[in-house]
Amino acid sequence: MSEPFFLKPVFHEKIWGGRKLATDFGYDLPDGKIGECWAISGHPHGPSFIENGQFAGQKLADVYVQHPDLFGKPTSKVFPLLTKILDAEASLSVQVHPDDEYALKHEHDLGKTECWYIINAEPGAYLTYGHTAKTREQLKEMIDNHEWDKLLGKLPVKTGDFVYVPSGTIHALNKGIEALETQQSSDTTYRLYDYDRVDKKTGKKRDLHIKQSIDVTTVPFKMPELNTSVKHIGNNTVTTFIEPPKSKFFSVYKWDVNDELTLQRGDRAYMLASVITGEGTLTIDGKDYPLHRGVHFLMPHDVDEWTLKGKIMLIASTPHSRI
Repeated sequence: MSEPFFLKPVFHEKIWGGRKLATDFGYDLPDGKIGECWAISGHPHGPSFIENGQFAGQKLADVYVQHPDLFGKPTSKVFPLLTKILDAEASLSVQVHPDDEYALKHEHDLGKTECWYIINAEPGAYLTYGHTAKTREQLKEMIDNHEWDKLLGKLPVKTGDFVYVPSGTIHALNKGIEALETQQSSDTTYRLYDYDRVDKKTGKKRDLHIKQSIDVTTVPFKMPELNTSVKHIGNNTVTTFIEPPKSKFFSVYKWDVNDELTLQRGDRAYMLASVITGEGTLTIDGKDYPLHRGVHFLMPHDVDEWTLKGKIMLIASTPHSRI
């Protein structure tokens, strides 16, 4: 019988994290400032385990390698996407991620193009996003002179916004934002600026990666284009935030369900989904699976159709067919 894979989240403490992942999503968090929930992950720094069915207790990454038919016989040797929920109680470091070519050469990891669905943003919240330098020499000079206010761009955000962050984009989530992140499966981050913060656990400032940041930043910055579209199906809405050719690595969708919505996989290899608000039921091959906020699952290649019932909103994604 075709069935979804429900995944067990992995949590990471961060200097900028808080406790909202417990209060807002009901997660049983470890102690400390928990900034990241790695919700659907094949990355070795935070692997997801399958919680149900014939693969219960196994790592998603292992099932991906051992059962390629369930993922549409992918060409990528590693599970290519990573879904997170981020709780920025304080601002993240100003950072930039490399593309695949640079990351594979220098870090033995994939590059990192990512995007955010803003789950919640406090009034006045904004992202650090983009920069004003026109040449790489000007970028280096402004960094060397610590001209952060002059260099760094600001992008106001509100709950429900979607932001695409290609590799090479200087960026940071700032204080008061919760976001669902869809990204390439990479843990490579180059810190450009960290507000001179001291990590209380180590008593030291966190490492910066100035040379690498200058190497990989796209100059000049250009606001990326989205190809967002909205489709109404009865009382329900399917929003496509981004897909190829605007996004090279993934497509991202929002499913707003108000009663009952049936969807098909189509030519997608498989799909990842996270429940952001509400509760309801997922039905596949006549079997019902309860859904509530904070549940994450993957629908493998042998799931051709599914039905969502209730009042519930999910963010879903799929890798581009080439991976």
